[in-house]
Amino acid sequence: MDWNSCLQTIGGEKIPTFKCLEVVFARILTIAVSLAVLALFIMLVVGGFKFLTSGGDQKSTASAQQTMTFAFAGIVLMVIAFLIFRIIEVYTGVTITKFVIPQ
Repeated sequence: MDWNSCLQTIGGEKIPTFKCLEVVFARILTIAVSLAVLALFIMLVVGGFKFLTSGGDQKSTASAQQTMTFAFAGIVLMVIAFLIFRIIEVYTGVTITKFVIPQ
């Protein structure tokens, strides 16, 4: 969806309508999910680096494993949430992964 689909021309001027919230919400959600995936990837890399450089120290190794565990848990939770939304869509027929304001 783009901005031109939600603008209404009044008196020669293009005015945003309530439908533009769809575009704003979609872009915010895309940015939020992208940042979450990036943060989880960085956590995974940092945890791996900490694990490699722990030098056999039990506390450092445990901290690195905990960081990587949290990163994997975050990735798994994001995938499970998306799958739950898709399952709800399939069984109910209601599109909940797309924000649409009715006319």
